[in-house]
Amino acid sequence: MKTISPLALTEAPAAAQPVLAQVNRLLGRVPNMYGVMAHSPATLEAYAQLSNALRKGTLGASMAERIALASAEYNGCNYCLAAHTYTGAKAGLSENDILDARKMDSVDPKVNAGLAFTRQLLAAPNSLSPNDIQRLQEAGYTEGEVLEIIGNVVRNIFSNYVNIVAGTPVDWPPVAHPLNETTHENR
Repeated sequence: MKTISPLALTEAPAAAQPVLAQVNRLLGRVPNMYGVMAHSPATLEAYAQLSNALRKGTLGASMAERIALASAEYNGCNYCLAAHTYTGAKAGLSENDILDARKMDSVDPKVNAGLAFTRQLLAAPNSLSPNDIQRLQEAGYTEGEVLEIIGNVVRNIFSNYVNIVAGTPVDWPPVAHPLNETTHENR
């Protein structure tokens, strides 16, 4: 059920148009999520600035996409799941990598530690302890990368919630492999 319709670049408030134009230049189109966020230029700018800043980090596109897939699956955001299945493949993730990220799992021990931390952030952030940070560091994450994992989880919760509430129409290729577990309640 669509509750907030996406705005086209020409329909958006003037304050949102520069961000939408930048997205259009980068992606060759304005995805519906950005059109939805354009109703609030402040929301659109906040999301774009957070996303742009995190892209400059050292965590890497591959791990950022895995976090996005894990978050979308956990929160039941079909829009983000479709978007990050597509962009994850563009970032070099295999079909198995994508499915594993959705399950918050990986055969790579470092990635697996990052996804386990992501799961804790999504499910019970108050349960985190210094031991959880130590496990990440032992797996090879720097303190800065730990903060980038947190930033990516927050960015994806932001977009997941916007798209779930708005009922954003999916304008990405459909997800080919649904999982049996689609919400955090089943984990």
